Amino acid sequence: EEIVADFIGIGLSIDKHPVGLVRHILDARGVLRATQLAHAHHGDRVEVAGMVITRQRPPMAKGMVFLTLEDESGQVNVIVWERVGRAQRRALIESRLLEVHGELQQQDGVTHLIARRLIDRSPLLGELLTRSRDFH
Repeated sequence: EEIVADFIGIGLSIDKHPVGLVRHILDARGVLRATQLAHAHHGDRVEVAGMVITRQRPPMAKGMVFLTLEDESGQVNVIVWERVGRAQRRALIESRLLEVHGELQQQDGVTHLIARRLIDRSPLLGELLTRSRDFH
């Protein structure tokens, strides 16, 4: 209740991160924390989940959408190819808490997750209302 009130009042919580409150559910599903991606390897299939904090669809990106997810440990950059976004549009557009299954890409110190499957886990947040910053 305190976290919900914090988000209503100031848009964030200085107490606990909302994803941390549901981490036991995500752990049971094998979903990694953002910081755990540092131990994964290029090409690994991984699952992560986080609050969607940005959605970007630059005009020159040929239909790709770039997401930033945030969990209690950090952020994950996600690339959603156009065909994946079209097929899973509802989860892509409406999720507040998004689980992403995909392939890890690491190059020149930059890590991205190429999305293959998007799952809306927003119901786990209950009444907590969050907003992403969307750029189109």
